[in-house]
Amino acid sequence: MKLIFISGCLLVAALNSIAQNNTFKIGENLKTSAAKNIQAGYEDYKRIALNIGDYAEVGFKENKSSLLLQNTLSQHGFTIEAGVAGMPTAFVASYGTGKPVIGILAEFDALPGLSQDTSFTKTPIEGRTSGHGCGHHLFGTGSVAAAIAIQQLIEAGKIRGTIKLYGTPAEEGGGGKVYMVREGLFDNADVVLHWHPGDKNEVTYSSALAYRSAKFRFYGVAAHAAASPEKGRSALDAVEAMDNMVNMMREHIPQESRIHYVITNGGKAPNVVPDFAEVFYYVRHPERATVEICLSG
Repeated sequence: MKLIFISGCLLVAALNSIAQNNTFKIGENLKTSAAKNIQAGYEDYKRIALNIGDYAEVGFKENKSSLLLQNTLSQHGFTIEAGVAGMPTAFVASYGTGKPVIGILAEFDALPGLSQDTSFTKTPIEGRTSGHGCGHHLFGTGSVAAAIAIQQLIEAGKIRGTIKLYGTPAEEGGGGKVYMVREGLFDNADVVLHWHPGDKNEVTYSSALAYRSAKFRFYGVAAHAAASPEKGRSALDAVEAMDNMVNMMREHIPQESRIHYVITNGGKAPNVVPDFAEVFYYVRHPERATVEICLSG
């Protein structure tokens, strides 16, 4: 039932925003009625969430997940603008006219390496390499449910304004929202609401960390590691040297900073000196300017 509860919370927040912008009060009976409409669609929303969970599509490749949410919104009268900001799986669904313009964010990407069945033990699903470890199959579905509930109230003439559902791809490392902001897709919104699945129901007012990511690639000279190692120059050594230097640098950066990395390519076989290696870094801090300083060294 948490999905329905969160959709209801988004719904109430959106209704409150509409009320403030229209200088009239939304009655509790209207909120209750809208929440009941969400509950009435529980089976449909459950099916959508489970389908997206089964698709388990990683960032920028959420083709089926994005299309399912778009079709659901289209069936309820939303106008769909697909493939926005140069991303095939990004979209904006709109209903209504005039002010206020209330936005709701929807994510639907999975994480690589998190294939898992519904048991409480680590049990990857055969043939699947990704999964929704952060619950984005619920996130996108819950946001859509709230948007549709607002649409129904607008259609019935009980409130006025515009509701926009932003389908934002690649939250897990791709930063789809950044491209959407750059294209000005949020410029006319009065407020944009966001939520995320968690282990408890609460409202938080904290800001998120700014972050930058970068891949560092090193090129060396391949050689047989046993027969002629002296002829090689290991690109993996360069990656490991960089990682060691970064770890020693942690003492000398602002305390709130976060630096994390994975070696995405360290060679193919131990008996071959790697001529190519790659490491993928994230740098985070509450202030974007500090992120830029940390990343530039």
